[in-house]
Amino acid sequence: MSAPHFVPTVVKLGGSCLDDLDGSWWDDLARHGRSRPLILVHGWSKPLRRVSARYGEPSAILRDRYGNQSRWTTPEVIDDIKAVSTELAADVLAQLEDRGITAERLLGSDGLVRAGEGERWWWREKRLVELENLVGPITGVDTAPLKDLRPGHAHLVTPLARNAAGQEVNTDADRAAAAIAGATGATDLVLVTDVGHLLIDGEPVCRISSRDAAAFRDRGAKGGMRKKLRAAGEALDHGVERVVIGGAAVTELLDGRTGTVITDAPATTHTSGASA
Repeated sequence: MSAPHFVPTVVKLGGSCLDDLDGSWWDDLARHGRSRPLILVHGWSKPLRRVSARYGEPSAILRDRYGNQSRWTTPEVIDDIKAVSTELAADVLAQLEDRGITAERLLGSDGLVRAGEGERWWWREKRLVELENLVGPITGVDTAPLKDLRPGHAHLVTPLARNAAGQEVNTDADRAAAAIAGATGATDLVLVTDVGHLLIDGEPVCRISSRDAAAFRDRGAKGGMRKKLRAAGEALDHGVERVVIGGAAVTELLDGRTGTVITDAPATTHTSGASA
C-alpha cells in the first residue's frame, strides 16, 4: 500500500514582519497545521539589518540593466544570512513545537532549490559595471528533502540555492516559496507581509485575476510588492490554485476575510475595498 499523499500549505514568512507575529497568529497557524502539512519559507531582511547598519544602506541593493533589484550578495553576506537564519529558525521551530507541531529546518541549498546563472551587469554610480553577485534565478526544486509531508509537521526553508557551479547563492524568498508550492502540488500559497492588501491607486484590493495583477506589476508596482506579484504569477503558472497576500492570520487570509486573493479566474476589473 502506498503512503497517503497530503497536500501542503506553503506560507512565506516576510522578514519584515516576523517580529510582529504574536501568539494568536502562531496559535492559528498551528490549528491549520494539524489538518495540513506546512512548508514555511522565511525572509530575513529585518534580521539582517540588525547585524550591520550597512545592510540597510541603499548601496546594499543593486539594480540590474532590466530594472530588477537584488541584494548585493558576497560570501560574507551568505554567511550572515545563514547566521541570522539559524537564530530565526530556532524561534519559529519553538513557536510551532510549543503548540504541538513538530518541525524541521532545511537549507534550500542542501539539494532542495536549484539556481541558474545570475546577472553580472549592475548599475553602480550611474554606470553599468560587471560584478560578481551571488544570486541566481530559481530553475528547479527537488522535493526529495521534504521527506515528511503530513499534518502536524512543518518544514521551515531558508531560501538559499545551489547553482550549476556548486556555489551557494541568494534567491528571492517569495519566488522560492512559489517554486516550492508548484513543485509540491500545493493548492494555496500565502505570502505573509507587513501590509494588509495589495493597493492600486491607494485602494485595497480584495481579489484580482493573475492577468490584472501582472499588468499592475509591470505598470505601477514597486519594490517588494512587485516581487510578490511576480511570485504569485509564477505559482499560478505552476499549478497553484490561489495566492493570498496580506498581514493577518493564515486562516483569515485563506478564508478571504482579509488580504488580496489572486487566482487565474478571468476578470476584467479588480475588486477593491475590505471584505465584509
